[in-house]
Amino acid sequence: MFVDKAKIFLKGGKGGNGAVSFRKEKYVPAGGPDGGDGGRGGSVIFEVDEGLRTLMDFRYKKKYLADSGENGKAKKMFGKDAKDLILRVPPGTIVRDEETGAVIADLTENKQRAVIAKGGKGGKGNVHYTTSTRQAPNFAEAGDYGEERSVILELKLLADVGLVGFPNVGKSTLLSVVTKANPKIANYHFTTITPNLGVVELVQNKSFVLADIPGLIEGAHEGIGLGHEFLRHVERTKLLIHVLDISGIEGRDPLEDFDKINNELERFNPKLASRQQVIAANKIDLLDDKEKYKEFEQIMIDRGYKVFPISAATNTGLRELMLYVTELLDKIEVESIVEEIETDHKVYQLEKKEKEELIIRKEDNLYIVEGKSIEKLVYSTDFNDIDSIRRFQSILKKKGAFDKLKELGIEDGDTVKIYDIEFEYYD
Repeated sequence: MFVDKAKIFLKGGKGGNGAVSFRKEKYVPAGGPDGGDGGRGGSVIFEVDEGLRTLMDFRYKKKYLADSGENGKAKKMFGKDAKDLILRVPPGTIVRDEETGAVIADLTENKQRAVIAKGGKGGKGNVHYTTSTRQAPNFAEAGDYGEERSVILELKLLADVGLVGFPNVGKSTLLSVVTKANPKIANYHFTTITPNLGVVELVQNKSFVLADIPGLIEGAHEGIGLGHEFLRHVERTKLLIHVLDISGIEGRDPLEDFDKINNELERFNPKLASRQQVIAANKIDLLDDKEKYKEFEQIMIDRGYKVFPISAATNTGLRELMLYVTELLDKIEVESIVEEIETDHKVYQLEKKEKEELIIRKEDNLYIVEGKSIEKLVYSTDFNDIDSIRRFQSILKKKGAFDKLKELGIEDGDTVKIYDIEFEYYD
């Protein structure tokens, strides 16, 4: 099954907590703190695997969570960093942030990597909190939480040449004849509902990838029919072979079809319509009136297009067409194609999210204090240790928690709840 779109949730691993520990050695009755730092949480990383062709692996499993880092240990021993979670994707995969729609990774090269959800930093052990007045800190820092985000994966095939045209004009037959691809072929509309790829090599060491893009219809740019699902696969191609049914046996006008398809390409992405095109006038063997072809050819030549009369069914004219395309690909500037792709799909750097705002609200008779940094502070505090409590209060004061509580009208003796901890407030 060909899957070219998937929505998944990613979460980096939490950093390990710092350790609270003191030296316990013979002849050292009052050893100092020696708690080590926690290990880094694992990150979620996408890596390109050129052996993959679809996003099938993400069809059923929707959540991917990296492992947490190991907690710090005694004797200043650091906890182990967690292994990163590597998710393999096919070349041509675009990663979008679901919330903003921004492209955060455009993965095209084999083994290319992108960190999408970073693991949390490990917390510091109590060895870091000694001061001249605090010789035995009985607290350490909790590890940071890993980044989390929902992303949408989109696969845009990496083909050099794309076959475009209306359904049932012979694209699949053409692909099967000039490559070793084995697409499903039958005489009814929308036979091809998934893109097919094949490699053409008529000239030694000059092969190219040819993609049979499912047939486009009017309204495709609006998502009608197979619309958006497959138009995006044309975007990365360097060159288009526009396959037309010159025979007219189904009552089609090749010139009218040509204009309609290009209109759909133009309205979906203007740069697509400007892609260089070669015209393959297919089913020439079924055309009785040769003058009809000559008229069509002259019109297309006047428009600046090269036309090849072919028959995919009888192998007529295919070698000439493919040799011309091989030569043409050498002349197309790759830089301009890459530049267009980058313009259309701007890749945004994953910026570190701003620290979450301190949230303080009143519910009934409770004053509630929340926030990621506050949650981390709670779990870094030993409420049985006076030094740890003083540090806790000092940080809350620096963050402006007490000022906000006063603004809400808190009075001595009122209850403040910070996650699982409740205490009475006194100014």
